[in-house]
Amino acid sequence: MPRYTRAYLPGSTFFFTVALLERDRRLLVGHIDLLRESFRQVQQVHPFRMDAIVVLPDHLHCIWTLPPEDADFSTRWRRIKGLFAKGIPSGERLSARRQAKAERGVWQRRFWEHVIRDEADYAAHVDYIHYSPVKHGHAQRVDAWPHSSFHRFVAEGVYPQDWAADEMTRQMDKE
Repeated sequence: MPRYTRAYLPGSTFFFTVALLERDRRLLVGHIDLLRESFRQVQQVHPFRMDAIVVLPDHLHCIWTLPPEDADFSTRWRRIKGLFAKGIPSGERLSARRQAKAERGVWQRRFWEHVIRDEADYAAHVDYIHYSPVKHGHAQRVDAWPHSSFHRFVAEGVYPQDWAADEMTRQMDKE
């Protein structure tokens, strides 16, 4: 069995990918208000700054910055996932192992985390997050996807409204 080592660095900034167990379900966008509320409730008890986020139908990417004395992102994710799973109707397929542990079959058990190393790494991951709906075929343009911090970044002047539109045009010209 693999042994996973998490990077516990207090006050650091992390990129995360968190996915549903059944990747063909559209639970995250279908229950977006519940997902937002789950994040909000956890942030009240275990603060963190949400730097960037995109919510896709079956997974999400985000960047968090934790408080200076805190490195416990795993508790935050466990609680967010738990609140979300508790709030949606049951009906998912359950493995014998999940049944034995009385677990829901909503989320993949693990998640991907990456410590942001510097400004260039941060910028590359923010771009990755915001371009993700186009990459996965959920939107033709970045600004067309509603479940993204891209719109906040546009309002703050970080991105122009048509960011990455030229990239999409270049890709279509290649095809």
